[in-house]
Amino acid sequence: MRTMGRWLVMLVLALLPAWAAAEDGAELWLRYRPLSQAARSQLQRRAAAIVAPAPASPTVLAAVAELQRGVAGLAGREPALSQKIASGALLLATPASRPELGPQLQELGAEGWLLRSTRLQGREVTLIAANTDIGLLYGSFAWLRAAQTGADLARLDLHSAPRIALRLLNHWDNLDRTVERGYAGQSLWDWWKLPDIRDARYVDYARANASLGLNGTVLNNVNAKAESLTAPFLAKAAALADVFRPWGIKVWLSARFSAPVELGGLKTADPLDPAVRAWWRAKADEIYRVIPDFGGFLVKANSEGQPGPQDYGRSHADGANMLADAVAPHGGAVLWRAFVYAHENVDDRAKQAFAEFQPLDGQFAANVIVQVKNGPIDFQPREPFHPLFGAMPKTPLALELQITKEYLGFSTHLAYLGPLFEEVLQADTGRAGTVARSVRAIAGVANIGTDRNWCGSQFDQANWYAFGRMAWDPDLGARAVAQDWAAQTFTTRPAARDAIVELMLMSREAVVDYMTPLGLHHLMGTGHHHGPAPWVDNLERPDWNPTYYHRADRGGIGFDRSPTGSNAVAQYAPPLARLWADPRTTPSELLLWFHHLPWNYAMPSGRTLWAELIAHYDRGVAAVADMRRRWAMLQPDVDAARHAEVAAYLAVQEREARWWRDACIAYFQSVSGLPLPEGVRPPEHELSFYKALRFGFAPGRGG
Repeated sequence: MRTMGRWLVMLVLALLPAWAAAEDGAELWLRYRPLSQAARSQLQRRAAAIVAPAPASPTVLAAVAELQRGVAGLAGREPALSQKIASGALLLATPASRPELGPQLQELGAEGWLLRSTRLQGREVTLIAANTDIGLLYGSFAWLRAAQTGADLARLDLHSAPRIALRLLNHWDNLDRTVERGYAGQSLWDWWKLPDIRDARYVDYARANASLGLNGTVLNNVNAKAESLTAPFLAKAAALADVFRPWGIKVWLSARFSAPVELGGLKTADPLDPAVRAWWRAKADEIYRVIPDFGGFLVKANSEGQPGPQDYGRSHADGANMLADAVAPHGGAVLWRAFVYAHENVDDRAKQAFAEFQPLDGQFAANVIVQVKNGPIDFQPREPFHPLFGAMPKTPLALELQITKEYLGFSTHLAYLGPLFEEVLQADTGRAGTVARSVRAIAGVANIGTDRNWCGSQFDQANWYAFGRMAWDPDLGARAVAQDWAAQTFTTRPAARDAIVELMLMSREAVVDYMTPLGLHHLMGTGHHHGPAPWVDNLERPDWNPTYYHRADRGGIGFDRSPTGSNAVAQYAPPLARLWADPRTTPSELLLWFHHLPWNYAMPSGRTLWAELIAHYDRGVAAVADMRRRWAMLQPDVDAARHAEVAAYLAVQEREARWWRDACIAYFQSVSGLPLPEGVRPPEHELSFYKALRFGFAPGRGG
């Protein structure tokens, strides 16, 4: 028995290194794993010590701690702390500590940074410089990213400043810890234990966001509860604000418009009523007493049943300006969402936001930002950019993107959203340059929860990362961002890194192909948005039905938004409107968004529309099969645990891609009455099989 006992001990000891090395994604892209021997040696020489301004603020302390942590992990040696400049030092400096830097930093603003390998007092040092302490923190993360991704640290000469001032996450988190459209576990915010118990992950959340340059977070769901504004919950939000403050992150709250009635006992929430305006001013004063740097309110009003100013015959500007007046004395702002649609809008849901908001241009207070989704419907796998961008020159706008994949396979399907973000940011509005040039703020609906890997799957982390990097610099390409993420997250070996990047870059288009090709949209299952359901036509509102959007019949398929249809195309700038009004000049990826065309319409490929549609479905399925093969070949370069997890998810994705393909082809064939083109595989089951599928407990229905 003693021999068996010794053997078990030896076995456990032998396995300990493997267990210790197992990864689960909890460290995100801040893994700081050892570099190659040559890179470690260079890093040790370039980061032998850290010299920081004294006395150090909490933000500078955070920067120093991150540099120590990063260098220790990457180089195997923690840099010393010093007050004297020595060779190989990392020198953190602002004009307050080194006035001679002032002229070099003038263009970098309050958040920008400069990294430079230079000589100072006869010694080789690396300068991390900024105008403010938060700039030093961002610069420290940028230097660590450069070290992680293989930059030549001896020749650094980089500088950067954010192009968009307000960069924040929107959490659709509820007070019971469910998350609407969340696929990564419960809400990170443990409201029940706050404010006394502050989970250690709150700091890691702040670190991750600061590493990307995000500077705000909306803690609660836009479908807000009035209780979020009560004193007990404000104390909880204040505790989170205290954790986030050193990392440059301001707390915001979604506000329920009817709170004066529900909390204040008033008989109305009319924004022009003096008592209502006084109630909001008092509430803002209360909030700023406990959260002095509170960012402001995010509001969803008069949409999907939420209360708003239109309930009292007032405009969106009336409602937003009332709240803006309340927070203005404290330097706060109001983000007023333009996602609106009503039962009465029987013409075209895509037109409503433009129709309601564009005539109000110039009527909003200076501290109101109108927050507009990237497309005119609702976070579809592909949409044209929203026509409000460029059409409200007198009103600050925010771009709202969805990081969580409500309509792109939840966390199960690999869909890197960098190309989607790039597509909308670089879209030319025809009025005010690109979408990126026409916005003052950018918001991402978060995909973060209590799962160990934060986002529900390993590759969904890349979408949080891509949002943050592209929010800071909208001109960053999706490929460059993916390269940095893959190197920080999986491997720095160039061939393997590039193989991961190629897989990522093909993934979003694959999803579009097997879900919503050629401009189709909103074909997803009712309510939960899981899987295909293009046949649904019996819901209370017309625009809740997928049939409303694809309008397939014997004659053809697609939503006619041309001048002969709803004329939604007229909401775009004239050059674009002319281009998209004609199916012959409409890009194929938006064809059925703007046009209802016959099944035998001749496509540029030489196929009929019917054959082209099927070819896209088949291409999407084939792409996922290819993604599986590519990932399998990466097994030597990725740790076993994460490689196996991604492989399992890709197997599910391929099966569900086939389900999407088969169900949609079966349905559209039943409508069109057309035979399948020669050589096309028929759906695996009859249409009745797909219609009978039910998903009563699908995730993401929180609240």
